[in-house]
Amino acid sequence: MFGTKKFDIISIGSATRDVFMKSEQFKIIEDKSFSTGQGECFALGSKIEIKDIIFTSGGGGTNTAVTFARQGLKTACVGAIGDDFNGRNIVDELNHENIGTDYFQKNKEGNTAYSVILVHESGERTILSYKGEGQNFDVQKIPFDRFVADWLFLDSLGGHYDLLEAAVNWAVKNKAKLAANPGGKELAHGLDKLKPLLKNFAIVIMNKEEASKLIGINYDREPEIFKAMDEIIGGIFVMTKGPEGVVVSDGKNIYRAGVPDSPVVERTGAGDAFSSGFVTEYIRSGDISKAIQFATANASSVVTQYGSKAGILKKDDWGEWPLVNVTISNI
Repeated sequence: MFGTKKFDIISIGSATRDVFMKSEQFKIIEDKSFSTGQGECFALGSKIEIKDIIFTSGGGGTNTAVTFARQGLKTACVGAIGDDFNGRNIVDELNHENIGTDYFQKNKEGNTAYSVILVHESGERTILSYKGEGQNFDVQKIPFDRFVADWLFLDSLGGHYDLLEAAVNWAVKNKAKLAANPGGKELAHGLDKLKPLLKNFAIVIMNKEEASKLIGINYDREPEIFKAMDEIIGGIFVMTKGPEGVVVSDGKNIYRAGVPDSPVVERTGAGDAFSSGFVTEYIRSGDISKAIQFATANASSVVTQYGSKAGILKKDDWGEWPLVNVTISNI
């Protein structure tokens, strides 16, 4: 066990085993009966030839931990897995990245989370997700009393409010800084329940739709969203906007940036790469503009390869794309 070993950052979140499958026979059709207005389809009753197949680990907790570790931060990861081959494989991958895994929960009764990602030639994909033990965090089994870290990063926690609350309480008590890219199940608890916790965070990252829904302001009314978030969050609010880039507020200034023109193989893990890239560079330099630039570079690199980890940048590597231009304006 790690005992009192100190980490720069501990990442808590999901851990999955992923398999990527790409085929020329996957077709995109327009159909309003799908929630996105499009479907990724193949012929029923036929045999589909798979062009590429890649096995790797995934999940926001492990993806972000790999960015932190590759950038030179002493990192540990907390996740919930089954006591099975896939779970052991995830732990082995993290150990290979020099990430501490002693805090992982291994549940013998179920299977490790598993995702099948069907990749279209355009880079878009459909994810078949089996949550398994990945959502079964038991806060009583997380040894917060043995945590020693400067930062705590919270990704998707499977909706476990008790875990979110315990993590915040630990950070406040131990004067550690908090960063989060909360999952939909955490945000579903609603603003009234989350508001007392969010004031303790140094960095909170959401996409535009999540922020709009949480605070009940139409997503087209961006200035009002930021005004509300600045009053709720104790630190920096990062709002991602997909292909439109990102907008960040520190309560005094608004930072805006687009996205570079980079090739896309598939997009899984881009959000995790952005979130962890932003947090990493902010820890390193305290410069929001640089944090946006490195986060964008990290996400741009990830989408050029299959899987959520292969393209994660290593220390002193910002990738081959021009750094995005960041504009700064007063609130």
